[in-house]
Amino acid sequence: MPLREALEMSLQRNQDLVEVAPSAKPPVCRFMDYGKFKFEQNKREREARKKQKTISVKEVKMRPNIEEHDFQTKAKNARRFLMAGDKVKLTIMFKGRQITHPELGERLCNKLAETLADISTVEKSPKVEGRNMTTIFVPKADIDKEKKEET
Repeated sequence: MPLREALEMSLQRNQDLVEVAPSAKPPVCRFMDYGKFKFEQNKREREARKKQKTISVKEVKMRPNIEEHDFQTKAKNARRFLMAGDKVKLTIMFKGRQITHPELGERLCNKLAETLADISTVEKSPKVEGRNMTTIFVPKADIDKEKKEET
């Protein structure tokens, strides 16, 4: 229908004429209360933001020659972070000539991976970056959700 006719109909109904699909041939318009429409749209966006969960990355730092009790304490903290739904970044810091033995750091990463195997999986395998070796662990529930979203 012609634009002038549509505008007259919208005035008679006390509603706004809103263009819904401008790229269609001919363009598609609707009669609606535009203020109410914008309000409801903003309300839906606010609700979506409330339900959105932000995942933070918590860091656990160790040295290659860490004692067993200290390792258990760090592992307990990492477990607590993973249970809260956060990712855990394990950083092994090498000092002086320790960097010549990266296998010690890798062994430590594998030991923590075995300790946390029931609640987490390794997202990023051990990698040396400068004088540090890093590994990233993610909670298993997050991995299951990501696989479901992919399929």
